[in-house]
Parts: sequence; C-alpha cells; structure tokens
Amino acid sequence: MTDNASGGRILCFGEMLLRFSPNDNEMLMQSPALTIRPAGAEANVAVSLARFGAAVGMATVLADNALGRGVRDEVRKHGVDTSQVVFKPGRMGLYFLTPGAVRRPSEVLYDRAGSAFVEHVDTAFDWDQLLDGVEWLHASGVTPATGPNGSVAAVAIIEAAVKKGVKVSYDGNFRGKLWEQWDGDPPATLGKMLAGATVAFADDRDFALVLKTRFDSADPAVRRREAAKAAFAAFPRLQRIACTLRVQDSVADQALSAVMLTRATPESGDGVIETNAEAIHMAGVVDRVGGGDAFASGVLFGLWSGWSDQEALNFGLAAAGLKHSVPGDFNLFTADEVRAATGDGGFDIRR
Repeated sequence: MTDNASGGRILCFGEMLLRFSPNDNEMLMQSPALTIRPAGAEANVAVSLARFGAAVGMATVLADNALGRGVRDEVRKHGVDTSQVVFKPGRMGLYFLTPGAVRRPSEVLYDRAGSAFVEHVDTAFDWDQLLDGVEWLHASGVTPATGPNGSVAAVAIIEAAVKKGVKVSYDGNFRGKLWEQWDGDPPATLGKMLAGATVAFADDRDFALVLKTRFDSADPAVRRREAAKAAFAAFPRLQRIACTLRVQDSVADQALSAVMLTRATPESGDGVIETNAEAIHMAGVVDRVGGGDAFASGVLFGLWSGWSDQEALNFGLAAAGLKHSVPGDFNLFTADEVRAATGDGGFDIRR
C-alpha cells in the first residue's frame, strides 16, 4: 500500500443532520432522555476520510444558527475542510433513530422538510468554482431524495464534475421514506447521477430501480454480476461497483463481507472482474448506522491512494467492521487502526 502522491482533494457533498437517539436500548419517547450527535451520509464519509489522512472537504448548507455552527465545528475538529460550508436562514434537518435490540430492528424517523439545505442547496453554490482543485467528488442518492431542489443540485454537481474531469464516487443510499414525501422520479434522477459515476456503492436492487428491470436469479452472486453487466453497459463512465453483504442472526450478531465488480477489458471475458473480501463476524454490535459510509470511505481512500482493488476492498470492509463498535454515525478510526484490524493481532489489550 502506498500513499496518494497527487495531493488531489476529495469533496463530499450532501446534507448534514442532527441525530437524536434514546439511550440504553429504550424506545423513542420511553424516557425524556435523548442523545444528540452530528450525522449525514456524506459527512460520515468526510470525517472518516479525514481521519485516514486524506485531504477532504465538506460542501453543504447549514442553518445560520448555533446548531448549524455546532455541526460545522464537529466535522472540522476531525480535520475536514469546512471552507465550502454555506450558512442560510432556516432550520437544521433532524432524524430520530430508535436503535434495534435482540429481534427488534432499528427504525429511523426523518424530520428534515424545509431545512436550510433543502430550501437553498440548488442556488447556494457555483458548481464549477466549488470543484476547483478537486480530484474526487463523493455524493449520494440521499440528496435528490430530499426534494426538487436537492434533485437539481445533485445532478448539477455531478454534471459539473464530469465536465471538469473530476472522478465521481456515488453511493446509492436509496431513501424510500424521503422519496415518498414528494412527487419525484427516482429512476430518472438517480440514473443521471450514475451516468457520471466512476465508482458506485450500490447493489442489484439499486440498478434494478434505475434501469427499470429485474434481476431474478435465486443466486445473489449471479444477480450482482447480471446487474453489474447491465450497469457497465448503461453507464460507460462507471468503472467499479462495490457493496457489502450482511448476514444477521440478530441485531447484535452479524457477519459482513464485501464484493467489488470491476469493468474488464474486452479481451478478458464476460466484462466483469470480481474481487471478494472474506466475511468478518461481529458479536455485540454497538451501532451499525454509518457502517456503509465507513465502507465507502475505506474503499474510496484505497482508490485515492492508488491501491489494488483487493487492498481497497479489504480496507473498506475493515473500516465498516470497526464502525459497528462505536455509537454515532461517524467512523472515528485512523488508517493505522483499520490496517491493524485487517491483520491477525487478535483482541488482546494493546499496551
């Protein structure tokens, strides 16, 4: 593994939120106590990348009040460049997480309608200027799900990135509850985003939605390959597809593996090269929210650093596994700590 020598910046673009959660496996409103933490899919990636040592910035619109400034300060303290954060009148977007336990799954309740981001994101930035000096842009399917302004902004920044030669990291992050709240067109909008993507963190369900088709094989591995072939045919810029695979015995006992499907050269056969990372088993999961973002940040860090697909995938899976051990959306581990988790050091106390 070698470090990135180009010094290119990574820019993460999306809404930052405040997350409220009850404590000690309580149900929402079971007691008056709620814990508040900063959150947001793209901010999760930005914080993780910064802790790995990447040059990364966050572009978002925050409420021009103490909450917005407090959220800005939370990502900045981890090393994220916040000079592209814009403050506008309005409210902070919120979400409420009721953590799962035993056989009860976690549940999310959104309260983000009319936030400063939702109201102003389509007019707050000069896209071309925002992308100056950027090597990678990371965006996700959350932004267009927030409403018409978010859809316009999500497509506009990716189209601007393509014109400037910026590589695009796209995370599907389909949010059905948000799309249901307005008259949007997920297949068309997400398809426009995927058309600019260099790497997509997505699975066969994401591509089935966008391509308006079905992948029906009973074998999930076959479904993934069929979806990858269809995606590579539909989106010529797309080079890699990566996703995690989760097996759950209970909320607290899970196994996580990962796969990367890479566009192959014409002479290499069926057009798809598959790379796999062996499953890691996690007993006593603390908080799985943000695990997918930790995976995306780890893989993206590997690609940014010039690693092989196998190295990037292993690193991403290890980062995701570590994220399950801490509460909150942010992945708080360094690159060295993630590398250590890919080894055979065991679980003895490190002194």
